[in-house]
Amino acid sequence: MEREVIESEMILPTQFRFKKIQMHEKYTKGQARSRQWKHLKQIIPAENYQNYPPHLPNYVNIESPPSMHPRKQICDITGFEAPYSDPRTHMRYANTEVFKIIRSLPNEYVQSYLALRNAAVVLK
Repeated sequence: MEREVIESEMILPTQFRFKKIQMHEKYTKGQARSRQWKHLKQIIPAENYQNYPPHLPNYVNIESPPSMHPRKQICDITGFEAPYSDPRTHMRYANTEVFKIIRSLPNEYVQSYLALRNAAVVLK
């Protein structure tokens, strides 16, 4: 019985190779150790995009269909998401502090903020 135990131990190696990989075994001499990134000019000729259907978006044709989700409304003053809109000036705002600032602005400033987002609203 002791002989069987000794023989079974000899079947399994004492050290598994997959657990301890030496650096010189992993990378041969002269091989780069980091991943080489390709530029867009290198990707386009290598991928043969002329063989793809024209309606599929890829690096050459990055046009995509319009989004099915509604556009996010952005606050005109802070740039945060704006769930509210001022009925008098038609400016969007994120909270009550911004609303107070909007109401205190002169009409010229309000018009310039609306012109930034291409909202042509004439205030009376």
